[in-house]
Amino acid sequence: MIINTGMRTDIPAFYSDWFINRLKAGFVLVRNPYNPRLVTRYRLSPDVVDLIGFCTKNPAPMLPHMDLLRPYGQYWFVTITPYGKEIEPHVPDKRNVLESFRRLSDTVGVDSMGWRYDPIFISDEYSVERHIKAFDYMAKALSGYTRTAVISFIDLYEKTRRNFPEAWQVTAEQRLLLGKTFIEIGKQYGMTIRPCGEGNELASFGADCSGCMTIATYEQALHQRLKIPKSAPARKECACYLGGDIGAYNTCGHLCRYCYANYDAETVRKNMTMHDPKSPLLIGHLQPEDQVHEARQESWIDPQIGMDLPLSM
Repeated sequence: MIINTGMRTDIPAFYSDWFINRLKAGFVLVRNPYNPRLVTRYRLSPDVVDLIGFCTKNPAPMLPHMDLLRPYGQYWFVTITPYGKEIEPHVPDKRNVLESFRRLSDTVGVDSMGWRYDPIFISDEYSVERHIKAFDYMAKALSGYTRTAVISFIDLYEKTRRNFPEAWQVTAEQRLLLGKTFIEIGKQYGMTIRPCGEGNELASFGADCSGCMTIATYEQALHQRLKIPKSAPARKECACYLGGDIGAYNTCGHLCRYCYANYDAETVRKNMTMHDPKSPLLIGHLQPEDQVHEARQESWIDPQIGMDLPLSM
């Protein structure tokens, strides 16, 4: 099966000690975000976990622990954007994140690495021209360390508008200009551009619009075929396979103003004070009224197909 760590929070950046403790313990508990009394217990063992998916803005805290992850397949998305501290107040210096990306790629291999440049928004400070210049700089710095650059344009949900009123919706004309230019830059540096949840409007320019965290992505990282059970997408425009997330909403300390997973900064701060690195739960502890059930887990690797089979992405 696939364990995901990054759709609700940034575990490598803020909870690496907890995650390593869970690997050593061999299991993790996860509260249902919509019914917190329901708790799922996942085994953490390479016998049943084929791959662990990460999505982070700062992989550096995990780098000293990579030996413990070696038995597992891995796929890492590292988000690196041009935004400053006024937008991403607790994201490290981007030059340091670029260096951590390169070190991580040297460890896990280029097929297990993807770069996310998202969400893209337009403002007085961050113009189309500035995005193009920043994307070119970062793509050059990551050339040879990944073959994938994922882009998406900001969705102005109600909480995003509340927390980040100065961001503008990206117009169709701006999307096409940025998308086409990014695709050209990507070709220059050996990267395929993969729009995330943006439909097919960039396909004619050479983008791969099949999704970003897809079954094919996992297979490429593992160099093996998977027999994955069918699952409903998180949203209709999303082709990604996102089950088995062990994170929790309202716990990401980056406090990015555009964040979709945090409600507000005060809620995040309160939740983070309840984090115990020794607890099987990311936030808090198991309570007497909690109902714990075992996740159904099994390896999805197809033993009938050899590892040397060419995989299409």
